Amino acid sequence: MPTCQDLVLLAAYNADMNRKLYDAAAQLPAGELTADRGAFFGSLAGTMNHLLTADTIWLTRFTDHPAGFTALAPLRGQPAPTSLAHSFGTELPVLRAYRERLDGYITALAAELRPEHLETTFVYRSTKGIAFHKHFGSVLLHFFNHQTHHRGQASTLLTQAGVDIGVTDLLVIVPEVA
Repeated sequence: MPTCQDLVLLAAYNADMNRKLYDAAAQLPAGELTADRGAFFGSLAGTMNHLLTADTIWLTRFTDHPAGFTALAPLRGQPAPTSLAHSFGTELPVLRAYRERLDGYITALAAELRPEHLETTFVYRSTKGIAFHKHFGSVLLHFFNHQTHHRGQASTLLTQAGVDIGVTDLLVIVPEVA
C-alpha cells in the first residue's frame, strides 16, 4: 500500500520526467516527432498522445472519488477520450501545454491525498463500460506505473533518434535520510 508521501514523490517524479521528455523531444529535427518508429503507438507523438489520453481518462475517473478532490474540479463533468489511441495533435507546444496542465492536476491531487482516501474502494468503468471495484491506493500505483512504462518506451524512441533524455531513475529524487 502506498503512503501519501509516496504518491507525492511519484507525482513530482512524473512531472520532472515529463519535462525531460518534452525537452528531449524538442531537440528532434522536423518530422521526427511523428515518424513511425514501429512502437506500439507508432511514433513518439503517438506515445505522448497515449500518455495524455490515459492520464485524462484516469483523472476524469478520479473526479468520482467520494473525497471530491478539489484539485480535479476543472475536469469534473468533462468528457474523457473514448479510445486509448485518441490524439490531442502532433504539435509539440500543444502537447506540452496540455501535459503541463495535467501534471499540475496530478501534483495538486497528490498533495490533497489523505490515508483514508487511499483505503477507499474506488468504483469506475473501463472505456468498454465494464465496472470495476478496486482499492484506490492500488489504482494510483497503476496510474503512475503506466506513465513510467510508456515514458520508458518514449525514452527508447528518443535514444534511437540520437537524443539522450538523461537520468530517469526515481531514486535520484528520493530524499536523503539524516
